[in-house]
This record gives sequence, structure tokens and C-alpha cells, in this order.
Amino acid sequence: MLFLCLGNQISAQNGVVKIPDTLQLKDYDYLFDRIEQLESDSIKQSLYLKSFLFKAKKEKNFEEIINGYKNYVHYSSDKLKLVYADSMIYNGKLSKENSLIGSAYLTKGIVYYSLKRLQQALDNYLVANEYVSKTNDKYLNYKIKYNIGLIKYYLGFYNEAVSLFRECIIYFKNEDARGYLNSIHSLGLCYNKIQNYGLSSDTNRKGLAEGRRLGNKEMESYFIHSEGINQYTKKNYRDAIKKINSSLPIIKRNKDFANEAIGYFYIGKSYWQLNENEIALPYFEKVVQIIDSKNYVRPDLRENYELMISYYKSKDNLKSQLYYIRKLLILDNILDSRYQYLTERIHKEYDTKKLLQEKKHIENLLNNRKYNDLILGLVIACLFTSLIFLFYRYRRNKRIYRQKYEELMEKKKAPKVDVNTVKSGVADINRETVIELLKQLEKFEKDKKFLEKDLTSNKLATTFGSNVKYLSKIIYHYRGKKLVNYINDLKVDYLISLLQEDKKLRNYTNKALAEEVGFSSTQRFANAFFARTGMPTSFFIEELKKEITTGLDEKNETNFDLKTMCRDNDYVDYKKQM
Repeated sequence: MLFLCLGNQISAQNGVVKIPDTLQLKDYDYLFDRIEQLESDSIKQSLYLKSFLFKAKKEKNFEEIINGYKNYVHYSSDKLKLVYADSMIYNGKLSKENSLIGSAYLTKGIVYYSLKRLQQALDNYLVANEYVSKTNDKYLNYKIKYNIGLIKYYLGFYNEAVSLFRECIIYFKNEDARGYLNSIHSLGLCYNKIQNYGLSSDTNRKGLAEGRRLGNKEMESYFIHSEGINQYTKKNYRDAIKKINSSLPIIKRNKDFANEAIGYFYIGKSYWQLNENEIALPYFEKVVQIIDSKNYVRPDLRENYELMISYYKSKDNLKSQLYYIRKLLILDNILDSRYQYLTERIHKEYDTKKLLQEKKHIENLLNNRKYNDLILGLVIACLFTSLIFLFYRYRRNKRIYRQKYEELMEKKKAPKVDVNTVKSGVADINRETVIELLKQLEKFEKDKKFLEKDLTSNKLATTFGSNVKYLSKIIYHYRGKKLVNYINDLKVDYLISLLQEDKKLRNYTNKALAEEVGFSSTQRFANAFFARTGMPTSFFIEELKKEITTGLDEKNETNFDLKTMCRDNDYVDYKKQM
């Protein structure tokens, strides 16, 4: 493991580099102060870094060992920061102290965030939250809240971030000046994103005033930078350029490439809005350079590429235009992959953990509610499953109904039986009786006698001068249906033709339609229609209306094309005359 190797390397160095006796007797506060004071002299600073860690290891003080590695994280190169962070985690686990382990994971998450590797940053914040939630360490708890707030801000969940930053401001005000000022700054950024520009400016002013009150100027440039962006959104472009430019030297000195890129972007956009595109372009190019060199992306910087593409398009520079289009496509792929992961994590994992903590707290207070909560969960699960099933069945039925509708529209009427071709009787019925009854059936169908209300088998047989048995056999043999189904299908087929021809009928209720074709009840009509067509009446009518509407649209479009053609031809004739 890399962090173990590095730990051994430092130990070896401690064995080679002799720590002066005078330093071995110094306390941790003295050594830490010297580390900070010698920031500009890395060689001298190295001695105090090693002395701090050597002293902590010698005393087997895990808290200070972790602080020793944290010192290295702060003052080492980017490629070594994660290695030292892993050493913090390793020693935190050796200590078996949840607060130390959580603090180590938080530091590693902050390192990832500084590198703008937000996926890994969030992972470590969530692990840190697991350990810290088991302690009473409020400071660490609010540090995690603050850093989760930064992720939420980055993802665009500004209202959620506002709530977290407000909590942090209240806590850090009397606990940590830098944490307090950082929280105010982040809150101002959120207000800008939710377009509350007045409150954003008020927050930036408050941050500057509080920094002066506390004698802390570390965040001054960041509040000016934030207000510059706010002035851009207020369309005060010259003021925006002035403020952001004045903030950039400190931001660049802090190696804060993210805010440096954002600063260049808004300076460029300000010049763009002032129609000074040639001046804007170099700033956009600086943004691209930072994105390429640091592998840093965020959604609002996407516009940077769009503006560059627009610029080169206006200059008819196809090569540069294509170059930035390709870069934008790559950027979109990165944004899609990163944002999908982070969105799922921040809503499902972090929020779920928070809910689980609350649930545990409630269970401790009201343990007798456990059974009820379980029942409620089962009920919700059953309801959810039922909804999924109903939705699936609805989609499936709709698909089946549509298929039935298409089949119905293509279906041709069954050919009539030529009575002259009847060679023999049916079962016990002689040929002459069969022919006679078939003729009567044809007349019955032609005269639409089937529309008579309350038409029964006995009534129909009496009308034909026959009996139900004979009539049923002949209808089943030559129509392929039972007598009742035969009458019902005739009614339904006739109604279908009416609905196709008369659009007024499409607005009738089922009750009115049933009466129109002689059904004795609405339910019988609905059952008969479904049995005949395989779909409800309402679905058939809706599809019929859609079909008619589509046909009219196509007709209107054709008429429009014809009119256009005629108009164009008239214009051509006119030009010929000229």
C-alpha cells in the first residue's frame, strides 16, 4: 500500500535527519506555528514538518500523528496529498477513535474536492459522516455539512445548499472564523444562483464586514470575486470586470484554479455582452486551458464552448469551429457520466443515511412504534407494487386494444351464403326449411330488424315461423355463432358503421349508444361491444377521432402544399412576363 511505503519513507527520513534536541522539547503549537511561518521556505519548513510527525510518533499520540500527516497534506504537491491523506486514515483506524477516522476521511474528501474529483470527494464525505455521526463532535459534524453543501451547490441543488450553509453560519460564528466566512461566501453564491441578487450582494457585504471585524482577510478576494459575478447577473458588466480582475491575483496565488476559471469565464462573458468579442475570446481560451490541464468541469462552463463556437462561426473559421464542437461533445459526455452518478449518490445514499439516523432516534424514543412502521412499510410496498401492476396492465391493454382496432378496420364482412348452393339440410332439418330460413335471415339483416329492442330467441323464431332449436342450428352452421351472439354482433357491427359515418354519435354516452341499436341495458351493450371488438367503446371512439383528425391534418397539409405550388407557379409566370 502506497501510504505505508510513504510512512516508512518518512520514518527512514526521521532516522537519517537528526531532529535537534531543542526541537524535540518544543510543544506541538510551537512546531505548527513555525510550519505556517516558513511557508515560503520549503527547506526550513521541512525540518519542522518532520519534527512534528517524529514527536507524535515517538509519543504514540494518534491525534497528533494524524495532524502531522495533515500538515503534509496542506504543504505537499497535488500528487502526494492523497498519499498523506491515506496515512491519516490508516493511523485513524489504528486509534479506533471514530472522530479521528471521520476527520481523516473528511480530509481526503477535501483533497479530492480541491482536485475537483467530486465523485470521490462525495464518497469520502459519506464515509466520514458514518464515523462522525457516532460521536458528539459537533465541529466535525458541521464541517461535513459544509462540504456536503458545496457538493449540492455544484450539482445545482441550491435551496438544499442554502439550508446547510445557514446552519453552518450559526454554528461556526462563535467556533471557527474561517468556517464562518466560508459559509457566508457559499451562501452568497447560492443566492446568486437562485436569482436573489439583492440578498447575494447583502451577503457579500456582510462577509467583507465580518472579515474586517474578525481581522481575517483570507476571504476578502473571494467575496469581491462573488460580487463581481453578481454584478454580471445584474448586467453591470464594467463593474463585474473590475471586481473579478481585482480578486484574481489572490485566487491564483492560492492555486484555486476552479475560481480562477469561473473568473475568466465571467470576465469573458461581460466583454461579450458589451459586444467586445475580440477582448472576450482570450478569457474564454484561458477557461479551456484550465479545463484541459486540470480535468475540471462544471455545467455552467459549458456555455464557454458555445460562445467560442459562435465566435468562430461568425468569423467563418470552420477549423476552429469544429475543434470546439468536438471539445464540447467530450465535455457533455463527462458531464452526463459524472452528474448521473453524483445525483444518485446525494439523493439516495447521503439523504438515506440522514433519514436512517432520524429513524434510529425515533425508534429509541418510541420503540413500540416499530411494528406499526413495519406494517406501514408493507402497505406502501403493496400499494407501490399494485400501481406498477396497474400501470403495466394499462399499457398492455392499450397495446392490445390498438391491435384489435387495426384488425377491426381491416376486417371485411363475411360473404353471404347463396341459398341456391345449399345442397343438403342441417342435421335433422331438410333442405327446403334451411333455404327458407336463410332467406328470412338475409331479409332480417337487410331490413335491420335486429335493431328492435328486447329481441329474444323465442321472439325471432316466432317471427320466422320456426322454432328456437332449428333457428339456432342454422345460424350456428351458416353464421358460425350462437343465436344471442349473432344478434348482438349485428347490432355492434351496425353501430360501428354509424360511428364511422356520423361524428355526432361519437359524443354519445354508452347508455345512448345502447338505446340507438336496441340493447336492453348499458351493461349488456358494453359486454357485447367488447366481445365483438376486443376493446371498450370509449377506446374505439377515441381512436376513431384521432384517425379522423390525422386525416384532416394531412388533407390540410396537402391543400396548403397545393396552394403554395399554385402561388409559386404564379410567381414564376410573373417573372417570365418581366
